[in-house]
Amino acid sequence: MTKNLKLKMLTLALIFSGLNLFASDFYTQKGDTIILYNGLINRKIVFENNQIKSVSLKMDGDSLDFINKSKEFSFLLNDSSYSGQSNWKLNKTSKIEDKTGGKGLQLELEAIGSVHKFMVELNYLLYPEFPVVRKWATIKNIGDEDLKLEALNVEDLQTTVWQNRSQVYHNYARFRHLGRFVGKWDDPLVVVHDINNRRGIAVGNEAVGVLKRTAYHTRMNDIQAGLTHPGQEFPFRKWLKPGQKWESPKTFLALYTNSMDGNEIVNEDVNHFVKKHLQLRIYELEEKPVFVYNTWNPFRTFLSDTLVAQVAEAAAECGMEELIIDDGWQINVKGVTSEKDWGGNYGDWLVDTFKFKGGLKPAFDNIKRLDMKPGLWVSIGSATKDSKVFKEHPEWFVKNKDGQPGNIHLESHYGNFFSASFGTDWYNYIKETLLRLVNEYGLRYAKLDLAVVTSPYVNDDDISGCHSTENELYRDHHESFIVFYERLLKLFDELHKEAPDLFIDCTYETAGKMHLQDYAFAKHAEGNWLSNFESKFPMGGLSVRHLAWWRTPVMPASSLVIGNLPMDEPEFEFGLKSLIGTLPIVLGDPREMNKEKRAIIRSWADWMKEMQAKHDYMSFRKDLQGYGEPKEGAWDGWQRMNWETKNGGIVGVFKQGGNENKRTVVVKDLIPDSKYLVKEAPSGEIILKASGSQLMETGFSVEIIEDYDGRIFEITKE
Repeated sequence: MTKNLKLKMLTLALIFSGLNLFASDFYTQKGDTIILYNGLINRKIVFENNQIKSVSLKMDGDSLDFINKSKEFSFLLNDSSYSGQSNWKLNKTSKIEDKTGGKGLQLELEAIGSVHKFMVELNYLLYPEFPVVRKWATIKNIGDEDLKLEALNVEDLQTTVWQNRSQVYHNYARFRHLGRFVGKWDDPLVVVHDINNRRGIAVGNEAVGVLKRTAYHTRMNDIQAGLTHPGQEFPFRKWLKPGQKWESPKTFLALYTNSMDGNEIVNEDVNHFVKKHLQLRIYELEEKPVFVYNTWNPFRTFLSDTLVAQVAEAAAECGMEELIIDDGWQINVKGVTSEKDWGGNYGDWLVDTFKFKGGLKPAFDNIKRLDMKPGLWVSIGSATKDSKVFKEHPEWFVKNKDGQPGNIHLESHYGNFFSASFGTDWYNYIKETLLRLVNEYGLRYAKLDLAVVTSPYVNDDDISGCHSTENELYRDHHESFIVFYERLLKLFDELHKEAPDLFIDCTYETAGKMHLQDYAFAKHAEGNWLSNFESKFPMGGLSVRHLAWWRTPVMPASSLVIGNLPMDEPEFEFGLKSLIGTLPIVLGDPREMNKEKRAIIRSWADWMKEMQAKHDYMSFRKDLQGYGEPKEGAWDGWQRMNWETKNGGIVGVFKQGGNENKRTVVVKDLIPDSKYLVKEAPSGEIILKASGSQLMETGFSVEIIEDYDGRIFEITKE
């Protein structure tokens, strides 16, 4: 039976049963009972005895229920506990929808019998193709006192998945855990897999950075998804003044049955749902970058107009699309040209005319003349002591626990720069600075770097956020976390509005932890400089593929900007093949490459551009069946097949010191009866003609003789 036929039959049945029907909106309501249903997932919510609870959560046609009567949500308000089991008045229900086809309802609850006066709006959305419920909450202060919101669980459900027969897939759903689990910043998606019943729940958490928290079995078999609690490293806190309301990040639940492996839903339904409905920036770009160059390795800050011009000529010959000038182009108002590796001349963001004698415009004009887009590195929340902005506005900078200007990125006594507070007019200052670079020079790629909330390199949790108690936008250290993150993401949105062609690369250092990428950042910034790998062959390529495997398919592969492999390394072609699985950004000195090697790199660049134009492969990536975690002594691989058109895509297969010389490649997402060609990259040589069913069932053989090498293939509909 098709999904559409199921929906039509449900609609007719409900009409004749006399229910208050909004079938096209994926919910029905009769009295105090609400059923969320889209033909695939069924969630029953009951309001009785002044309490609200989800009492059932099932997939269509499945007799087993995933939950029992649950708290539904929970939080602390002025240190008092509230949940769906507190006393509520249900004021009203309203239909809601989003821009991507999600439909559902909002429940407006008002607390009764409480010393605190407030309201809670619960929002639920379902989508036509997926067994998914998306949810978020809004808290509104309707009283006369300030309210302190903490420990928010947007979802707080009592499941029937017993901890002694389940596994938790965590850390981007790649690793497995037994028993009680409390997730942190590396858990935008967690899967709770019921081994005995071959089913499970994927829990998506769209909270930002270090504030996300997803947990299982904190009490008997429960699932919680929301924000960090008091006692964790970076506890969430939000103060609400009278009349003020605050909207939480979203969560989503995706159900599956008849599967022995929780990875299946991650690769399939979650992968598809994220692309279609989370509105991530990289997916919305009509023209995605496929080959980018950055100056950081090996030049560091030792740049000049002559150097950049020479490098640009060589990079263009290699087929680069964008050239990013990293740290070292800038100077402060009364600064001295930088002669240190990094950490100097932050804050005023003027062009160092000692290095770029004619300013930055000639360098940018030259980059554009070579058919590349120009980019710059900017530390988005840092200023050195000698900067004009720090001297004139010390109030724009965070306070450490001693009340002095603080450095979030490093220990306060280490380095000579300070971290700005995004709860001050620094927000407008840095926005105007970036727009000035866009408008004056034609900036198209902004690599925004260094810590603004917390650092990957600091283990002292007190060196984070701002300890001021006198800021208008945050009352204390803990509230500064959410304010800084929300203002940072708002800044990205406003930059996009005023400079729609600007590609924002928000680095993992700005996100706050090592190699951190999540749904919140991907919604507001196209890319994330995810690493600084500088290992030599063959470790460099392995590091790239491993990090990409680790973060995908939970995160879009094309948002992962993995540095710093040098293109002038003798074995760079292996590294480049590895990078094709993400957003290829390369470094090194292209001037050191001879004409023959530049031509080889150019052939790959032209091939990638052709494949992107033909298949939009940058919008897709899944695991390759039968190939696991990239590691020494094994084979690994990925597929970037367009599962929307099913006309084809690309496949990468790698031998990392393995003993076998041959493996079979089986792909997904083809049309069984259609004919396809398998072509070697970048030559385009046809190595096989086969039907979609043959390629999806028996596959094709790949031979790699060298101990360390990879092969890339196009699979295209004939």
